[in-house]
Amino acid sequence: MGDRPPPPEVPVARRRSIADLLVAQLVAAGARHIYGIVGDSLNPVVDAVRRAREDGVDIAWVHVRHEEAGAFAAAAEAELTGRLAVCAGSCGPGNLHLINGLYDANRSRVPVLAIASHIPSAQIGTQFFQETHPDRLFLECSVYSEMISTAAQAPRVIRSAIHHAYGAPGVAVLTLPGDVADLDAPEAGIDVLTPPPAPRVVPDEGAVRALADAIDAAGKVTIFAGAGVRGSRTEVLALARALNAPVGHSLRGKEVIQVDNPFDVGMSGLLGYGACQSAMEGADLLLLLGTDFPYDQFLPSGVRTAQVDIEPTRLGRRTRNDVVVLGDVGETATALLALVKPKRSHRFLDQMLKKHHRAMSGVIGAYTKDVEHTQPIHPEFAAVVLDEEAPEDAVFTVDTGMCNVWAARYITPNGRRRVIGSFLHGSMANAVPHAIGAALSGGGRHVVAMAGDGGLSMLLGELITVKALDLPVKIVLFDNATLGMVRLEMLVDGLPSYATDSPPIDYAAIGSAIGIPSVRVEQPTQIRAALREAFSHDGPALIDLVTDPRALSLPPKITRAQVSGFTAAMSKEVLGGGLGEVMAMARSNLRNVPRP
Repeated sequence: MGDRPPPPEVPVARRRSIADLLVAQLVAAGARHIYGIVGDSLNPVVDAVRRAREDGVDIAWVHVRHEEAGAFAAAAEAELTGRLAVCAGSCGPGNLHLINGLYDANRSRVPVLAIASHIPSAQIGTQFFQETHPDRLFLECSVYSEMISTAAQAPRVIRSAIHHAYGAPGVAVLTLPGDVADLDAPEAGIDVLTPPPAPRVVPDEGAVRALADAIDAAGKVTIFAGAGVRGSRTEVLALARALNAPVGHSLRGKEVIQVDNPFDVGMSGLLGYGACQSAMEGADLLLLLGTDFPYDQFLPSGVRTAQVDIEPTRLGRRTRNDVVVLGDVGETATALLALVKPKRSHRFLDQMLKKHHRAMSGVIGAYTKDVEHTQPIHPEFAAVVLDEEAPEDAVFTVDTGMCNVWAARYITPNGRRRVIGSFLHGSMANAVPHAIGAALSGGGRHVVAMAGDGGLSMLLGELITVKALDLPVKIVLFDNATLGMVRLEMLVDGLPSYATDSPPIDYAAIGSAIGIPSVRVEQPTQIRAALREAFSHDGPALIDLVTDPRALSLPPKITRAQVSGFTAAMSKEVLGGGLGEVMAMARSNLRNVPRP
């Protein structure tokens, strides 16, 4: 009798852990990246990602150099795509590093899920090595924060976290002990509901009628628009046309409402420009649309004010409201158009548009004209050249501080560009981490990180991330070797600048050492060529622009107290032997000397 063939091998079913279940549910909810640094308590989750990729699942672990950068990157991806993005930190210090980026993401209301791994569950409450309590610590910067303690609990808690992240939207935090992540998963299927279509939020008819009556009674109406006008631009401009109303905007509203807007009068606030402030103060009725603008000193107290918002808690919390409408901005504008009487006079609008033109060509434009051969480089001029050379569909990520000002004033929205920053949380060092997430969000667009040297140096290691992933990120560094915004804040408070300056660093040399094509630019005439070279290839590049540290950004509304403070600070500089510094600052800013 011959030899029998060996029995066929029976495939062994792969064990499915809680970590596997978590990854599967995240993918089903739309997540494509997990940003973080690997660590022992995260090992089950990291290995689950590896196995999922081997099975052809579209999910990747993105190795950043600091967890804070991972949270920023996830926030940028979520903001650009509307899709869930994920970041992770190992137990104790690892997940605590996420907090600042998660605060930013939560305040920006973008769908981010954070995995905060935890010490072994049997050790919780014993002051074990690296013990913290993430489920408590993240409460203030999230819309949902829960710990998974058992396998049976996991599917529903994961699902609930995803639903909160999408539904709020905001940050959901899952605290997950490493040993729990490695438990066998229950046999439950993948139960995730991705966001349903948004509902129509139609305002109350009586409230709309009251607002229409207030508009009809006002001779001059100004509209101030925020990020809440996204999706309603056509209706808002139609209302402005019917009312001959100048339209100002907040920073977050700029990219939505400024595009092809014949009624545009610029922006108010600390970063403001143009005639927006005058238009608000000169109106009989100020109409706030979809904005939670926080700077009440720029909102006129003596002007009747109406507010339209979809979120009731925002109504009246920044300034007095005479009329309020709870509802979608577009739905409200459409309802108003059927009720209000079109205004015949356009005198107020014409006055504000002329004032805006003078401001843009005078005060705001002063630093960008006839400075092509002036050293150090005027940052405003550099921003204008960047605006002209950047691709029409570029995504700009903007550091907090002076870069925020230059982007707000000089980057032109066109309906295709996006501008992302830490506009509500005001964190330093966000530009490059945001750029990482933006570059990985898909679409193949160039990403421009408008970084300051203070922000770049704070999370300098993320240059390695950009290089390691070969991301199409162009880092345009406004390198003034000082914390410019802090310097200005000190001056207007009557304090000479102190501890704001940094030693001059050749960041182009650092970028080159990492392997990123880099150039240091000190001549204004070389900026355009350097930018064109950077945009001509697909990978990363760094353009280190050595800019004037004395350039100041002045707000559109300057009080006597601020002028007095500025004068006092200059006097202290002189008495301290800093006459040369005072004269240099005067030469840099003579065209914009503050006047009450």
